Amino acid sequence: MDSSVSVGPYTVIGPHVRVGAGTTIGPHCVIEGHTTIGQNNQIFQFNSLGAIPQDKKYAGEPCELVIGDGNTIREFCTFNIGSPGDAGVTRVGNDNWLMAYVHLAHDCEVGNHTIFANNSQLAGHVHVDDWVILGGFTVIHQFVRLGAHSMTAMCSLLFADLPPFVMCQGQPAGARSMNFEGLRRRGFSSERIAAVKAMHKALYRDDLTLEQARGRIEALSQRSPDSAPDVQMMLEFLAACSPQRGIVR
Repeated sequence: MDSSVSVGPYTVIGPHVRVGAGTTIGPHCVIEGHTTIGQNNQIFQFNSLGAIPQDKKYAGEPCELVIGDGNTIREFCTFNIGSPGDAGVTRVGNDNWLMAYVHLAHDCEVGNHTIFANNSQLAGHVHVDDWVILGGFTVIHQFVRLGAHSMTAMCSLLFADLPPFVMCQGQPAGARSMNFEGLRRRGFSSERIAAVKAMHKALYRDDLTLEQARGRIEALSQRSPDSAPDVQMMLEFLAACSPQRGIVR
């Protein structure tokens, strides 16, 4: 543990935990297992990080929890280590804002610059890409993926993959719009936002099959070179969707 790390009273830190410079850990936390925490994180009181997965198949394997740099982890969060049935690692990237009572089950992967509001709950093997925002009390089924810049409303329940840029709401969640305001705040040009609108129309407004929508989206990059990376990200996400699970509609 770096000498600049601050640890509050009554916090218990296990022998296999590594904590980077500038990180502060509040009182009454338990950090255990093979857990690695990067630099300049702010971990508030009453967190449980690195406990074994809530998985009956787990038999003591040395799986991991890896947390990056610059994250804020508020009170009463529970992040479990991975499981041998997957990569064996639960992973959190950089500059994430994780509010109170967030649960990350085994083998979840969270990208960078996300915001999880209070009581967001992720079952095992959920993958969350960069810049995702989860409304309070969002619940996500195991193996679901959330694409970059997507957003859920309060109390959303996801059983299917949420494509990039899409805003959803409901139980089960349905697509409502695209996260246009978030894209403007992140400096997206008008050309890129127009392409996102066109992708939304193809996926949700023109009564196309998913395969037909993918064909129309692919043509966007030729008409709008500035949006080519966004189009490619959407196409790669859709190509990886499970036919059984599908996307939020």
